[in-house]
Amino acid sequence: MATAPPLSQAVGYGVVIGLGFLFALGMILTTYVLKRYRNEVQTSEMFSTAGRSVKSGLVASAVVSSWTWAATLLQSSGVAYRYGVSGPFWYASGATVQILLFATLAIELKRKAPNAHTFLEVIRARYGVYTHVVFIVFGLMTNVLVTAMLLTGGSAVVTSLTGMPTAAACFLLPVGVVLYTIFGGIKATFLTDYVHTVMILIIIMIFAFTAYTTNVNLGSPGKVYDLLVEAAKNHPVEGNAEGSYLTMRSKEGAIFFVINIVGNFGTVFCDNGYYNKAIAASPVHALPGYVMGGLSWFAIPWLAATTMGLSALALETNPVFPTYPLRMPNADVTAGLVLPNAAVAMLGKGGAAATLLLIFMAVTSASSAEYIAVSSIFTYDIYKTYFEPTASGRKLVYMAHTCVVVYAILLAAFSTGLYYIGISMGYLYLMMGVIISSAVLPAAMTLLWSGQNMIAATLSPILGLACSLIAWLVTAKKQYGNLSVESTGSNNPMLAGNVVALLSPLIFIPVLTFAFGQQRYDWVSMAMIRLGDDSDVAAKANVDLELIPGAADASEADLLAEKDKLKRASVIAKTMTAVMTFALLIFWPMPMYGTAYVFSKKFFTGWVSVGILWLFCSTFCVGLYPLWEGRHSQANTIKGIYRDLTGKGKPPMQGRTMSVDDKSSEDEGTMMGTEKDVKGATAKVTTGDAIKGE
Repeated sequence: MATAPPLSQAVGYGVVIGLGFLFALGMILTTYVLKRYRNEVQTSEMFSTAGRSVKSGLVASAVVSSWTWAATLLQSSGVAYRYGVSGPFWYASGATVQILLFATLAIELKRKAPNAHTFLEVIRARYGVYTHVVFIVFGLMTNVLVTAMLLTGGSAVVTSLTGMPTAAACFLLPVGVVLYTIFGGIKATFLTDYVHTVMILIIIMIFAFTAYTTNVNLGSPGKVYDLLVEAAKNHPVEGNAEGSYLTMRSKEGAIFFVINIVGNFGTVFCDNGYYNKAIAASPVHALPGYVMGGLSWFAIPWLAATTMGLSALALETNPVFPTYPLRMPNADVTAGLVLPNAAVAMLGKGGAAATLLLIFMAVTSASSAEYIAVSSIFTYDIYKTYFEPTASGRKLVYMAHTCVVVYAILLAAFSTGLYYIGISMGYLYLMMGVIISSAVLPAAMTLLWSGQNMIAATLSPILGLACSLIAWLVTAKKQYGNLSVESTGSNNPMLAGNVVALLSPLIFIPVLTFAFGQQRYDWVSMAMIRLGDDSDVAAKANVDLELIPGAADASEADLLAEKDKLKRASVIAKTMTAVMTFALLIFWPMPMYGTAYVFSKKFFTGWVSVGILWLFCSTFCVGLYPLWEGRHSQANTIKGIYRDLTGKGKPPMQGRTMSVDDKSSEDEGTMMGTEKDVKGATAKVTTGDAIKGE
């Protein structure tokens, strides 16, 4: 930034280190409480799957938190600054449909591999070692790119607001996350995700109400509208209808829309973190959790960018704007500095502090899911599979902890290197699809089509990656005459690479499948995946293994009842997600794009009002509903603490396997505890037989 940072370095270190340790201490205390009053011992299963018993409210808040990257707030505000009102909508809709569509895969995963720890275990169970190794590589590439993007974007904002060295921010941002992830496992990510999500929603509300109701320079949608009209006269947007910032008809915005859709398919369908959350969800709560999470998340980039990106446009001719009298340099826009500049212009140091807190929450909440995803891959897909198949629960927990620490250090160093060679968050965001999206269709077909054979599943991602790299680099060379960060990061080369990556397997999969013969898979080997043996961990903690959530065996009748529920959920998921995807991608935006409609002042006011109302609904779904859903568990935990403090002793815990139809399971919450799900400590062959042939 051209101006001095609005906050001191002391504030930066205080937030990054202080808040990180505060969350870590809170999670250590929470882990102790859950162990004492809910019997949630940190076994290998609890660390990676949370006993497979998390309910829909926490699943939804975790989806929102994991999908709210630094880029969600920073990149979306950048495209609003560049393209106007179309940018936030294209970002939000182009990244919501993947979560909605993933709900279908989540249900299929719960049906066909009820005891899996990672999606890659499912790949190995179906195709064998070679395909497993290929998808390990693509899964880890996804996690590395996402984590690097989180750290590069977050550190850039911390530096711009406080002057804190970027390298220091890259290494210190993960510290608190690593601590609470180690102590609490994936359950820690669910609980801290809830806190992070609520704080993010509150800060976005503050920004929205400041811009559209109270700010002296803005203060209403009508005033913002007038300033955007003036901005279009001073610097019209090439490719937009009438050069306006107030239209959905934007050529460059539409190109970004396609890149956004393709890239985000890769980061959802190839990221083990989303499968982890599906695995951790109670079987009957996976679908509502993902649907609520996806729809709730939509409001965050849409309203945040409609507020902050457009406010930056409206205020940059005002002396309060940090770069006044100049427009923001393109490098700053790409680095994600539109939102912090707008916040400073509206709220001064208070806006800078709110932005710092907002980005800290976004970076830490999303990165915790990435650490768990990588540790799960290393623990179950590499170490347990190829080095020590009989590893005890204690050994698996130790390896998972070690992986979290090592991965955090390596990615901090990698992100620092990216900063010094000039690779920013915006570049990584556009490039992700080129690298990983060729694995999307083979991964999805693994759960959805019994015909895809091992050769198609193994070679399609590799061939797709080769084609996407060629399309990306050749387009950049042909259009700009050179290969540089600037040329390869432009829209058209990124568009070519992303589209080829996602769509080329549409050719490779059927050709390779029918050339070498369909597999005709019966789904049995997926159902044979076993739970880990955590008897040693339970014995050390002096807790009966049967009392630990998710550790009890289930009867065959319970498994069949659960299968019927999941089969119905599968039909609902496919129908619901198809309808909502059509609405968000076609029915809502395309009429406005096709007619080149330029918003009137009344329409823009309504547009903003809908965004604010949607955010309130999101707050209910992921802020209030989890508290209501977990009210009984919270009450029981508080009673237990009270009995301890008054010397009455810990209340007795009743351990039993709950039926999926047990009414008492509806009364069990997830804020401070988990229900006893039915899934069976050993995968019943009958589960596979029931699925066979579907």
